[in-house]
Amino acid sequence: MFRIAGAGSVTAARLSAACCRVVTSKQFQVHGASLHVLSSEASRKTRNGPAHRTPPSWQSVRAMASAGESQSKINYIFYGLAVLFGGGGIVYWWSRKYMRETSKDGSTLKKAAAPAAAASKEATEPVAETPVTETTKSEAPPAQPAAAEAPAEAVPDAESKKLLDATPQSYPDYEVMPEIPGHAKYLLIGGGTASFAAFRAIRASDAKAQVLVVTEEEELPYMRPPLSKELWYSDEPKLVEKMKFKQWNGKERSVYYNPPSFYVEPKELAYQENGGVAVVKGRKVMKLDPQKQVAVLDNGWEIFYDKVLIATGGRPRNIPVFERASQEVRDRVTLFRGIKDFKRLDEVSKNASSIVVVGGGFLGSELTCALGKRSRDSSLKVIQMFPEAGNMGKVLPEYLSQWTTAKVRGEGATVKPETFVKRARYSDGKVILKLNTGEEISTDHVVVAVGLEPNTELAKESGLEVDDTYGGFRVNAELEARSDIWVAGDASSFYDIKLGRRRVEHHDHAVVSGRLAGENMTGAKKPYWHQSMFWSDLGPDVGYEAIGIVDSSLPTVAVFAKATEKDTPRAVVEETGESLRSVTETEAEGVAAESGETTATPEVELSSAQTTEPSEVPSTTDVEPSASEKTESATDEAPAPDVEAAAKLVAEVEAENRVAPTPKEDYGKGVIFYLRDDVIVGVVLWNLFNRMPIARKIIKEGKQHQDLAEVAKLFDLHADED
Repeated sequence: MFRIAGAGSVTAARLSAACCRVVTSKQFQVHGASLHVLSSEASRKTRNGPAHRTPPSWQSVRAMASAGESQSKINYIFYGLAVLFGGGGIVYWWSRKYMRETSKDGSTLKKAAAPAAAASKEATEPVAETPVTETTKSEAPPAQPAAAEAPAEAVPDAESKKLLDATPQSYPDYEVMPEIPGHAKYLLIGGGTASFAAFRAIRASDAKAQVLVVTEEEELPYMRPPLSKELWYSDEPKLVEKMKFKQWNGKERSVYYNPPSFYVEPKELAYQENGGVAVVKGRKVMKLDPQKQVAVLDNGWEIFYDKVLIATGGRPRNIPVFERASQEVRDRVTLFRGIKDFKRLDEVSKNASSIVVVGGGFLGSELTCALGKRSRDSSLKVIQMFPEAGNMGKVLPEYLSQWTTAKVRGEGATVKPETFVKRARYSDGKVILKLNTGEEISTDHVVVAVGLEPNTELAKESGLEVDDTYGGFRVNAELEARSDIWVAGDASSFYDIKLGRRRVEHHDHAVVSGRLAGENMTGAKKPYWHQSMFWSDLGPDVGYEAIGIVDSSLPTVAVFAKATEKDTPRAVVEETGESLRSVTETEAEGVAAESGETTATPEVELSSAQTTEPSEVPSTTDVEPSASEKTESATDEAPAPDVEAAAKLVAEVEAENRVAPTPKEDYGKGVIFYLRDDVIVGVVLWNLFNRMPIARKIIKEGKQHQDLAEVAKLFDLHADED
């Protein structure tokens, strides 16, 4: 293999860029319009320079040579000689001159259209061409007839003329450019939320950045939360068909982050002087070569990169009983994850008589509520089962998990806690499930929602480390796996400088980690310390937000208060105009941090230090309670213990054996603290919104609190009560 190493000057870079890489002594391979150049940093940058510096590709010269032009044949020969002997400058000048001449009237370009189209098809796969030598030259086919002997249709028609005139002169070989670029300064693997957040951050720091996204899905980047929430509550089927939904406040929105017009065609990316984002859909990156900085796709195509982000997310977990089942059973099981899964389940729910949801976590509970709501207007029967004692049993305290289970039942679903499937078989068009309780259930369809397995197939082939404990690619606090390789989103096992090593599977983490990775790809070198949050809505009237480590096996202490009409997901969306509450919250803090402004909350004014370094965060105990807190009445009509009673409760329980509040018939709104060694490591805000900056600040402190009732005051639970 030969590579031209320049001294970093523009001349050296042009000479280098004009030459193809030699695969063998008889084979050449071109990687798009931008060829790999090994030189100083200045020379490397020319690969992403203005389009007028881009030389014609090997395929374009070959295509015009086969069209019969003697000048092109000479170019074709010299192109091969240039690779072997380094005379790239001659070929670059000569072929550029030829391109300019033939683009004046378009006739020569039209004659090359047929072979160019064939070359374009070949360009989507790695190709190997035999260079012209003295031996092979004599065996070449005879030249094509002269222009005068060409058939009449060889002359461009009006439509072709219009196309030729519209093609910029900086696109000399646009017709035969490969569909997938051969180089990307920023390569993002995966088309989910983490990639979306990353390319926004990259473009914010590098306004002319050329970003290439490669995704296995046949979709442009989109948001997943509405797939289990708002889309199911729409009364307009035509709107849903277009993957649009109405937020809880009635505002219409698309699941896609940007319209198609936002993106550029992949083959045009190298010519965008002002940068842009291109998406290659339906392709999978099979391997990374960190030394050569090249990514290999499933079709064998290679993409050279400067910086790469792995944001491959995760795939839905299945359970062994369905993996071992017959094909008839597997055909009636949906592992819910993306748009195609939503469309499939949406169609099934319109015709099925029964659907079983396996899983009691966030996704399983949201889908059960959504399907239960739909069952009210049809004969559909919805059954949810899980091995825990209640919905979200791994996250919520037992008393709150039981309350949530009752809420899901109230949505029209049958809930079976402490239940799992032992066997599954197919009979007469139905799936027959044998349960651990001995009961058999006949159903039309099964939805499995039991978590994710991080997509780490790249690790083995690319020499990247996988975390044995948490799964995912093991990265440092800056989300870097190796030099110039970052990982964000569900697939990253990252080091949290406050809470230790973690892997998080939530939308807001994808936003936070994707944004951080994008910033670091442009040289920010920031550690992960901004705690991401997550949220779940059981319909428009009950929802919660959480942050940190929320594990029901940890000791918890909670304080509740009476809810008002403002304490629902619907109300918070009506107030903010944004259904993705985490995006609004995290972006608002980011703007405040950049401008140096403070972030005001209903209870405490957080200094801008909270968005700079954790060590600068002021102590919660330094914050003076508000006047409303000082004058709270001990006889307030709250369905849970008041502040004074909560303080007494905290004082009485032992640190190693904390007990929950007495279950109530209704938990209007409240705050739940999760403790580890008497330090708050997680917070759940139950029907309590716009308080996340306070919770984030408390976790960043990482200190012990003797009186959690005082900490609860910061959330101003009684602020909206009459």
